[in-house]
Amino acid sequence: MSNELTVKQEDELIYTLQTSLYVGANVESVRMVMSYCRAAGLDVMQKPVHIVPMWNAKAGAMIDVVMPGVGLYRTQASRTGQFAGMSEPEFGEMITEKIGGVEVTYPEYAKCTVKRALDNGIIAEFTAIEYWKENYAIKGGKEKSVAPNSMWSKRPRGQIAKCAQAQALRIAFPELGAAPTAEEMEGKTLYQPEIDITPEKPVIKRKMSDGKIDAAIQAINNGDYTLAQIIETHDLTDEQLARFNSELNIIEGEVNEPV
Repeated sequence: MSNELTVKQEDELIYTLQTSLYVGANVESVRMVMSYCRAAGLDVMQKPVHIVPMWNAKAGAMIDVVMPGVGLYRTQASRTGQFAGMSEPEFGEMITEKIGGVEVTYPEYAKCTVKRALDNGIIAEFTAIEYWKENYAIKGGKEKSVAPNSMWSKRPRGQIAKCAQAQALRIAFPELGAAPTAEEMEGKTLYQPEIDITPEKPVIKRKMSDGKIDAAIQAINNGDYTLAQIIETHDLTDEQLARFNSELNIIEGEVNEPV
């Protein structure tokens, strides 16, 4: 018997997913979930993946993206036969501060360790630490709020614990995939434009000897430089500035305004 669904069966499955596991999702997003699970050999009814609305900077619009949940990584790790347990999450100190005008209390970080039984009988431990402030999902919306969304506000420990667990599972079982989970990517932006944060090199101003002022004035008069460029690159005294102003003011066809 073929495993392919009939049109009627597929329509019924889409309806079931829309009204139970992925409530409110549009048809195309549900079809993406079904295609993802079909390609990965997953049971769509166990909800191994999530539909995550994300802002697409290139498209300038919100789009639905299908992403694995941390539960999928747990399931895949267990099926290897080498999963030897996972520690309870440990949390950093609780911090209270205002973020985006909203007072939030959250743990500084969550730490989780995954154990894997290696072929030589050794139980290896793989630990991940994830910081709340580096992972939380923003509220966003029309006001572009950077405050955490309702889930990260209500469950600050639970949400960051999932991020730490997902990271630890990826470290311990890298062959299972490297895709970030829905819990980690919610509220993030796809194709975020890169921002150059390289600090500008400071301008080192040079001293100008009185003997070079005549040459500088001539260069300005010839159009090789402007007075603004001379001031930007040289540390001039008040007396030297006064001389520039005085000399340039009496040159016919003046090209610079007095300072």
